[in-house]
Amino acid sequence: MASVLEGQTRPIRLADIAKAAGVSHGTASNVFSRPEIVRAEVRERVKAVAEAMGYAGPDPKGRLLRAGKVNAIGVCTTEPLSYFFEDPFACVMMAGISQACDATGAGIALVSAQNDEKLAWNIQSALVDGFILFCIEGGPRLVELTRERRLPFVALAIGFDDDTISMIGIDNVAGSRLAARHLGNLGHRRFAVLSLPFVDDSTGLVTPERLGTALYTATRDRLAGYFEELSRFGIDTNRVPVYETGNEETSTKAGLETIFAGAEPPTAILAMSDRMAMVAIDWLTERGLNVPDDVSVIGFDGVPDGARCDPPLTTIAQPITEIGRRAARMILDYDGTVRRETMGVELVVRASTGPAPKA
Repeated sequence: MASVLEGQTRPIRLADIAKAAGVSHGTASNVFSRPEIVRAEVRERVKAVAEAMGYAGPDPKGRLLRAGKVNAIGVCTTEPLSYFFEDPFACVMMAGISQACDATGAGIALVSAQNDEKLAWNIQSALVDGFILFCIEGGPRLVELTRERRLPFVALAIGFDDDTISMIGIDNVAGSRLAARHLGNLGHRRFAVLSLPFVDDSTGLVTPERLGTALYTATRDRLAGYFEELSRFGIDTNRVPVYETGNEETSTKAGLETIFAGAEPPTAILAMSDRMAMVAIDWLTERGLNVPDDVSVIGFDGVPDGARCDPPLTTIAQPITEIGRRAARMILDYDGTVRRETMGVELVVRASTGPAPKA
């Protein structure tokens, strides 16, 4: 063994272990990959030699690359890694992806970076069989980088039209119409919209000229659905304030400050996500406004946290967990075809919405 170690300048290889232990390369390989077929005394001798020489075992990357499959899925976003653990929608989606992976023993690699250069490197270097893309922001760039890997991918919450991309989504127009109809039937006529981003890195009150220009289809379709239904109640949608947020607390609160500074504050808020809706409920409560007696709030997504907030949130629920499961199966069972699925949504009525306050 000493003769092998003396003058060693390159990394220890499996062939070195086999030579030092006095066994064939195949036997040494079986000790690490198929130990049950190697006699116990031989197995122990090879492991002792490996430990003495500082050899931890064959490089798994090499074995996986030779097999042509690594049995893992990459889940990508341009948000920071904390998004996967802090955003209510992302948490539920990851649960669905995890269920599909658990059923097959597949792994998950989280791929995230707000810096474009780092994101490109992370996608190019990820050891995965395919990608699930959270295209809430930065969708076009995510697709561009992933296509360069020439691996299968499926987009969720995709923000633009491209029939060549596998996608799982929902009918955003139908969902937002349900939300507006629910509040209209309760007698509300003064509305405000807390919007998802129109474009990346943009927040603020949306001018009438920008209302139909959202880059992201989820934003565009939800706003279209709201306005279509509100028009049926005789509401002038040109007078409905729309505040573009980053779907997080700071910009949502800024939107609420702007909206409620007006001469005729709304009696109903249409929030394009449950996250914004729950921020709105807290903000209103802190300012002495009762939800729903003074202001009704309806969200969009159907995350579990909505049922636990005070008051429980009325929302448009999408099958988030099932979307995650199906997206994972698209990668795990990839057969070369482009698949596009649109799933239904439902109105879940809870205590955050009620009749419009009397004049």
